Amino acid sequence: MFLLKVANLSQCPTILIRGNDKLVIDFRERLNSDIPILYDGGFGSQLFAREIQLANSAIANESHPDDVIGIHSDYINAGAEVIGTNTFVVSPLHLEMAEQDESDAERLTRLAVQHAKTAIEKIDKPVYISGSVGPSPGAIEADSGDTTFGIANDKVREAHKLVIHTLAEEGVDFLCLETMFSAKEAAIAVDIAREADLPIAVNLTYKWTKERRTGQEIYKTDWGHSALDFLEILSSGEFSNGDSLVEYVDIIGLNCGAESKLDEHTGMPYAINGTNQLREAMEKKGIAGIKMMAYPNAGMPILDEEYKTVYTQKPEDMAKYVPELMDAGAYLIGGCCGTTPNHIAAFRKNMDSH
Repeated sequence: MFLLKVANLSQCPTILIRGNDKLVIDFRERLNSDIPILYDGGFGSQLFAREIQLANSAIANESHPDDVIGIHSDYINAGAEVIGTNTFVVSPLHLEMAEQDESDAERLTRLAVQHAKTAIEKIDKPVYISGSVGPSPGAIEADSGDTTFGIANDKVREAHKLVIHTLAEEGVDFLCLETMFSAKEAAIAVDIAREADLPIAVNLTYKWTKERRTGQEIYKTDWGHSALDFLEILSSGEFSNGDSLVEYVDIIGLNCGAESKLDEHTGMPYAINGTNQLREAMEKKGIAGIKMMAYPNAGMPILDEEYKTVYTQKPEDMAKYVPELMDAGAYLIGGCCGTTPNHIAAFRKNMDSH
């Protein structure tokens, strides 16, 4: 059996037995440690690096299984303690947009988790599996105000429910709601995720803004929500029958994020600024006990001389900021679009030395 929970009979922490008799502390127990956790890096950009271009990256779980396993393995060998499933755009809404069969969502999700497990079984290291849950492909009704321009809230909820429940059934260690452009959609996803009884990480993606009156620089989502706004939306109960969702969130943070002109607000500087703003927002709300997470893009995407997309921040460029990001309070650290196993290896070195 690949995964088996062993009862906590006394002072011993709950442990997981993985393939080949590898023991891993339960992820909730792991979060009690002061030692930060290294996440993996970009997945879609690694598929592109292998010259795999698909209408939807989740299709690779079926069409290119060896490559999916290979990418996971590369990140594990680079030092990642957590790998995220290739399910970022697996929902029926994304498959429909890519003119794929919506009914494939469940099967592709199960394959994604199986590939992550296979990669871990091949390498003798304790590694956790994060179930990746991405945003809907467009505005949702809760933000746009209607279904003329937005996707109906019930369709958004149904799509997230299918992916989240399937990830939980397949045995991921925690759920990672990521690249959420909408704080309201993130709240809907958290409301569904709490049904799975797994640790929940929720990450929004922000853009730089500057308040005209005060001159204050503040990060906000595409729909104008800051980190403080998001915490208030979570606690309001608007999308959870009146229940505050804050108590169900174990990890909160930010990922992705790329400004087209402002180098100082993209990549690692973006992660540091965003983490500081999130910490201040949690302090203002009196929220304690939630870990912070940050995994930014490798700077800005640009076209090279061969018209291929490359990113501006190399492994050494990003890794030098790791100590500052840790000092800002980030507990789970990794990379998003454009980051590679080489980036993660450089992060590992600096995290360990710091």
